[in-house]
Amino acid sequence: MGTTRRSRRNASAMKMVGALLALHREAAGYTQRSLGERFVVGEQQIASIEQGRRPLKPDLAEQLDELLDTRGALSVALSKMPEVDLVPLWAEEYLDREREAIAISSYENQVLPGLLQTEGYARAVFGTRMPFDEDEIARLVAARIERRAILHRKEPPITCFVIWEPAVRAPTGGGRVWAEQVRHLLACSELPGLMLQILPLNRTTHAGFSGPFVLLETPEHQRLAYVETQRGSQLIADPDEVAILTQKCAMLRSQALTPEDTRELLDRLLGEQ
Repeated sequence: MGTTRRSRRNASAMKMVGALLALHREAAGYTQRSLGERFVVGEQQIASIEQGRRPLKPDLAEQLDELLDTRGALSVALSKMPEVDLVPLWAEEYLDREREAIAISSYENQVLPGLLQTEGYARAVFGTRMPFDEDEIARLVAARIERRAILHRKEPPITCFVIWEPAVRAPTGGGRVWAEQVRHLLACSELPGLMLQILPLNRTTHAGFSGPFVLLETPEHQRLAYVETQRGSQLIADPDEVAILTQKCAMLRSQALTPEDTRELLDRLLGEQ
């Protein structure tokens, strides 16, 4: 996908668009379930849009306008929503799904997973991207730190993070930021339902040579995969493609250090400072 950017929308405006969808849905004789099944998105996603908790995407708005015979009302309302802060279009759908996921698994080989980053580390990562000014970097860092609340929900998702050792050892942000980040990884490794594993550098082969990826399971038990490049990303729903990455994730977990050995390695790295 390209790098088109659009704004994360005002919450009140999202509720307005959601209420408009509910009005036209009911007028057309659809329930949330029957409409969700028509577009293979699920009842809960339709409910989330109507309640203003999930943004309506432009392509779905166009399809709904056609099905519900709204004469473009949803698309026009969506285009007129006020702008709040910039979020890449290609990442927005993933962030929506991540917020509601009941299980998250990821493999990273260049930077640490966003959900595990400290403020200093995130600032160093975003600082390498161009052309960002200081205000935009600050907004992006705040949004990334806000994402960490997912791990501290009353019922947090089951999470598994496999990280290639060089990504852990890299002194991103400098020695002080790096040490704070490693201590944060140790603290995260103690969270309930979170498994942190380091894929050691001395492995001669492993299942992650093709690059990083994330697996999600939605509340409707749909399994999705997410892969990202420097200039775009892809959210994958095809069961066969997701199955391949699921198998790779299982292999990586067996090839990585155990969570206990991972904590010992992190302790040793801090001691080597």
